[in-house]
Amino acid sequence: MTDHTLTGKNVLIAGGAKNLGGLIARQATEAGANVAIHYNSDETRPDAEQTLAAVEAAGGKGAIFQGDLTVPANVERLFVEAEAAIGKVDVAVNTVGKVLRKPIVETTEAEYDSMFDINAKAAYFFIQEAGKHLADGGKVVTIVTSLLAAFTDGYSTYAGGKSPVEHFTRAAAKEFAGRGISVTAIAPGPMDTPFFYGQETPERVEFHKSQGMGNQLTKIEDIAPIVRFLATEGWWITGQTILANGGYTTR
Repeated sequence: MTDHTLTGKNVLIAGGAKNLGGLIARQATEAGANVAIHYNSDETRPDAEQTLAAVEAAGGKGAIFQGDLTVPANVERLFVEAEAAIGKVDVAVNTVGKVLRKPIVETTEAEYDSMFDINAKAAYFFIQEAGKHLADGGKVVTIVTSLLAAFTDGYSTYAGGKSPVEHFTRAAAKEFAGRGISVTAIAPGPMDTPFFYGQETPERVEFHKSQGMGNQLTKIEDIAPIVRFLATEGWWITGQTILANGGYTTR
């Protein structure tokens, strides 16, 4: 598919209520898609409803769904319910993640389990269900982190939890290729969202800014268009991790 639009396509966004996921939902609608918006917690429901209202105001068909995606049965249910609401899913985008900055010697087992459940397990079963449910010629995109290419302290469970997604992505790209489904991962640099600031000191924020072009963090507006590109004319990119970080780090 080389169309620059998503006209008539159905897009499922895990973590689609706000921040990057919310912007992806809005831009997908602007490109002509119907959108299924997943959110995790009750406190995020108002954001999901606001994003849904924006989708519908722009003329798109939308629906919202709640679920803890660390439970595989909930991931399966999400795909089934999304298909029932908006039609067979063509593009599945997973923005779900959890950030923790903590020294290894202070990390608890509960924190380790939570980080790997959210960043790795949920991503794995999201890709699995996408492989079962997506239309032929579909697209799967997972948001990871440019810390996968960094040599730094503090983020062992975040970068560690995201790192398996690269291998999931490569395997799925090969396994789904016969159906024309591309599978990619986007690795933003430190993003200008509330998730980032809660983990860093003001001094470290300034350091992270200094490593990117224009002395700035990655913005959600830098990443959402890459998702749209991969879902349309960028379909030939598959099995890759795209470091989209303004020069923050590279392999």
